[in-house]
Amino acid sequence: MRIGVPKEIKVHEYRVGLVPAGVRELVQLGNEVVVESGAGAGIGYDDAAYGEAGARVVSTAAEVFATTDLIVKVKEPQPVELALLRRGQVLFTYLHLAPDPEQARALCASGATAIAYETVTAPDGSLPLLTPMSEVAGRLSIQVGAVSLQKANGGMGVLLGGVAGVPPAKVVILGGGVAGTNAVEMAVGLHADVTVVDRSLKRLRELSSQFAGRIKTVYSTTAAIDALVLDADLVVGAVLVAGAATPKLVSREQVSRMKKGAVLVDISIDQGGCFETSRPTTHSNPTYLVDGVVHYCVANMPGAVARTATLALTNATLPYVKALATLGWKEALARDSHLANGLNVHAGAITHPAVAKSLGVPLNEPLQPDSPGKAA
Repeated sequence: MRIGVPKEIKVHEYRVGLVPAGVRELVQLGNEVVVESGAGAGIGYDDAAYGEAGARVVSTAAEVFATTDLIVKVKEPQPVELALLRRGQVLFTYLHLAPDPEQARALCASGATAIAYETVTAPDGSLPLLTPMSEVAGRLSIQVGAVSLQKANGGMGVLLGGVAGVPPAKVVILGGGVAGTNAVEMAVGLHADVTVVDRSLKRLRELSSQFAGRIKTVYSTTAAIDALVLDADLVVGAVLVAGAATPKLVSREQVSRMKKGAVLVDISIDQGGCFETSRPTTHSNPTYLVDGVVHYCVANMPGAVARTATLALTNATLPYVKALATLGWKEALARDSHLANGLNVHAGAITHPAVAKSLGVPLNEPLQPDSPGKAA
């Protein structure tokens, strides 16, 4: 199969769909890999490294899209890339379509088959291609939260771990999944006062045991979240409903009553965000204020640590890329029902139930370019 790897063009996105080691594996299986010049430059892999691995390096994204059958990316296709997709082509990347009806319509109009990393499942129900980036984003959320708390950055001027005689910052983490757990680990390591909120008592018990009493755990209710958020210095939103728009756990009214200079970090922003006041930001302009509360809502957080993130991601995606290349997408999905859960768009239709529900469109029916759609 001919596999294409274009350079990512989202703002400050330095990750790449395949590293040279992955290219070598695919070429050894008899595939042709076409890489856009400069695709790996942001993480230290030059064109020569890809050439040595067996890739054919071309000068433009247009050449990559025009000459390959399977496109492997990291982030959702931008408008110029959506225009390059064609019927019969397969796109394998993060899509996050639930809050993005415009992208959904454009993908449907392209006729391409789109398989989303974030809805591929594992036998235990986990999300193996989202997990590595959730790990990165969870850990990074505490780093950026600590920086955002600094007075010069709009925060209240609180040191996360405090010092002798001065209490540490109060950190509230909404969600005890992969991202939330990694956020807890970092916050505990920095000696913050950490509270985790989740609706699973089983998960709360596991976290309490894992961190040996160094954290507080609270069952998720509206009243509990209200009390904790109003007293928090840093709130991390780490909520996920696979394929669907994220529920809003903190309202606009609650934000208005928070401490001035408190910080909200919304890891869930790719799926619409879990704070009502959240809107996507970029690495070049990552924060904004609402009622004196700092919001960090970067939609591609792991891009800030692109080398670590790319290596972690490609470790997870490469086996699936091999399957798609070796078997073709139809046979690969037929053999692996968990990979089949990644199918979001095919033949102009939305094919994932949670995505269709969030967009307000019929499942497995064509989504027309003028269809209104909606983000739930």
